[in-house]
Amino acid sequence: MIDRLTIDKIMDATNIVDVVGEFVTLRKAGVNYKGLCPFHDDKTPSFMVSPSKQICKCFACGEGGTAINFLMKHEQITYPEALRWLAKKYNIEIQEKELTDEEKKEQSDRESMFIVNEWAMKYFEDILKNDPDGIAIGKQYFRSRGIRDDIIAKFNLGFALPKRDALATAAQKAGYKAEFLVKTGLCYGEDALRDRYAGRVIFPWLNVSGKVVAFGGRLLDSRTKGVQQKYVNSPDSEIYHKERELYGLYQAKKAIAKEDRVYMVEGYTDVIAMHQCGLENVVANSGTALSVHQIKLLRRFTQNITLLYDGDEAGIHAAMRGTDMLLAEGMNIKVLLLPDGDDPDSFSKKHSAQEFKDYIEKNATDFIGFKTRLTVENVTDPVKRSEAIGGIVKSISVIPDQILRSTYLSELSQRLGIKEQTLLNSMNGMISKDIDEKRREEVRREGEKENTPASDNTPSTGISTSLLTPSLHTPSLEVERLLVQAIVRDGEKVIYEGIETDDGQAINLTVAQYIAYDLGQDGLSFHDDRYNQILSEAAAHSGEEGFKAEEFFMHHPDIAISSLAADLAIDRHQLTPGFQPKEREGGLRQRVLHLVLDLRMDIIEKRLKEIQAQLKTVGSDMERMKQLLEEFRDTQQIRDALARQLGNDVIR
Repeated sequence: MIDRLTIDKIMDATNIVDVVGEFVTLRKAGVNYKGLCPFHDDKTPSFMVSPSKQICKCFACGEGGTAINFLMKHEQITYPEALRWLAKKYNIEIQEKELTDEEKKEQSDRESMFIVNEWAMKYFEDILKNDPDGIAIGKQYFRSRGIRDDIIAKFNLGFALPKRDALATAAQKAGYKAEFLVKTGLCYGEDALRDRYAGRVIFPWLNVSGKVVAFGGRLLDSRTKGVQQKYVNSPDSEIYHKERELYGLYQAKKAIAKEDRVYMVEGYTDVIAMHQCGLENVVANSGTALSVHQIKLLRRFTQNITLLYDGDEAGIHAAMRGTDMLLAEGMNIKVLLLPDGDDPDSFSKKHSAQEFKDYIEKNATDFIGFKTRLTVENVTDPVKRSEAIGGIVKSISVIPDQILRSTYLSELSQRLGIKEQTLLNSMNGMISKDIDEKRREEVRREGEKENTPASDNTPSTGISTSLLTPSLHTPSLEVERLLVQAIVRDGEKVIYEGIETDDGQAINLTVAQYIAYDLGQDGLSFHDDRYNQILSEAAAHSGEEGFKAEEFFMHHPDIAISSLAADLAIDRHQLTPGFQPKEREGGLRQRVLHLVLDLRMDIIEKRLKEIQAQLKTVGSDMERMKQLLEEFRDTQQIRDALARQLGNDVIR
C-alpha cells in the first residue's frame, strides 16, 4: 500500500503536460496544449491539456482526466501502478511493505508478467556484462557489428546462456513462478522448462511507456544454420501483441516528436545502428506487415513517415506493403530505397548523421513517384499499365484529406500524361464503391442488432415524498450531472449567508450544503452512487477552512471519484485560450436553484405520465380511479408551482 502522504507528494510533483507529452505530441494553444487524441482515431487535434487545472480532455470522444486517469487508461494499468509510474518519473521514493504470499497471489497476471520480463531483461544484461560466455560470445558479437557499449546499454541488449534451462533455473531460484515464465514466452515445456532464447543475443522490446513486453533473440552459432531459426521472438501474450508494438519506439519517441518525422526500417540492428549514427527518430516493425494499430501509435507523435529499406526485391516489397493503410490514416509518406548492397545498418556506418539526413532529403520520393517508377514506367502492355495506374489511383482514393487527394491526382496526371478528369472519374467510382460496401456492412450489423434481445439497463431510484406516491423514477441524467458538476467546481462556495436555524443560530450554506438540504427534505437522491458520495463528502467538508471541492475530488483516493471529478471539472470553454466566462453576481446561487427545481420538475413530469398510464388500465375500479385523479390534480398543482418558479428569477 502507498500511504496518503506519498500520494500527495506524487500529485504535487506531477505536471500533466510532461506526462501526456510522453505519449502524445503536444503543441501550445494559448494557455493550454493540444494534440491528437490517443484514445480514438483522431484526424485533427481534439485532445486538450490544461496545465493550470492539471487535467486533459478530448472533445471528440470524451476521454480525459488527471495524469493518473490518463496513465490508467492509456497504459491499461492499475491506480497503484500509475502512482509508481509517476513516482519513478519524478524520483519520489515509495516505501511499501513487502507483499505477503497471499498478496502476491492476488497480483494480476499482467503485472506479474511485466515483473518477470523486467527481471529477465536485467538477467540477460548481467550475463552479457559479467558472465565469461556472455562477454566472449554475446559482447563479441555486438562489437563485431560495431555497436558501442553506450548503445548496448541504451537498448538493454543482453545474452542468453547456451544451457537450455539456465534462465528457467535462475528465475525459479529467484522466486518467479513457472506459470509466468511460460505465459511471457521466456520458457516453454510442461514437465521440464526450456529457455526459448538459449545461446542467442537478446533484443528487449519496450512498449511506449518503457515496460518490457517481449524479447527477440538472434542465433549466433553458424553450425546450426538451417536447423534453427535465425531470429526467435516472443509469442503473443496478454501483454504483447506484435501487431501493436514497434521496436525502438520508446527510445525514439522524443526524437520523433522533435523532428516531426519517423524513419521506418525493418530490423533491430537497423534501428540500433541509426541511433549510434545520430539519427534517433527511427523504429522497426521487424519484418511483420505494418498494422493499423502501429500506424495509429506512430501518428500520436508525427504524421510524417519515411520508409527506409534495402534496394533489393525484399526491400521493394516491404516498402509497397502497408502504403494504403498509411495513407488512409492520414500519414504523409516518403520512400527511400538505399543503394544496392546497403541497408540502414551498413549505410549508417559509412556516413555521419548529417550526411545520412542529406541523402534522405535528396533521394526520398513521395509514394506517387515511388509507385509510378516501380509499377508504370517501362510497362507497355495496355492492360498491365491500366491495372498499375488503377492501383495508384486506388491508393490516392483512401487519403482522407480531399485537397491532398486532388494534389496527388494532379501530379499523377502530369507524370503520366493522362487527363486529370479521367483519373478523377476513376477515383470517384472507387470511393463510391467503398461507401456502398460500408453502408451494406452497416445495414447488416444493424440487422443483427435488431435481432438481438435488448436489455433494460436504465438505472432507477426509489423516490418517496409527502405528495407523491412511492414509485420508481429516473431523474434527468443531464440535470443530475450538472448539479454534481456544480458541487465539484463550486461546492465550497457560500450561496446563503446568515440563515437562521430553529434554535436561533445564524449559519451560512454552501452550494453542496444547500443541495444536500433541499434534496434531503423529500428523501431524494441521485441515481449514481458516485454522485451521492460526492454530495455527501462535499457537504461534510465544505465548511472547513481551506477546503476546495475541485482539488479535493480530483485527488480523491477513490479513482472512480477522481476520474468523474476530472471529467466534470473541465469543458471546452475552459480550455479555449483567452476565454474567461464571468458569472454575474448571484449567478451561481440562481443556477443551483434552477437546477434543483429542474430535477424536481423532471420527477413530477414522470409521475404525471405514470398516473395517466395507470388511469388507462384501471377499468371499472371507481375507487382506484378517484384516488388516481386526486393524485393527478395535486401533482399538477405542484408542477404548475414549479413552472412559475422556473419562469421567474426567484431567490428563496
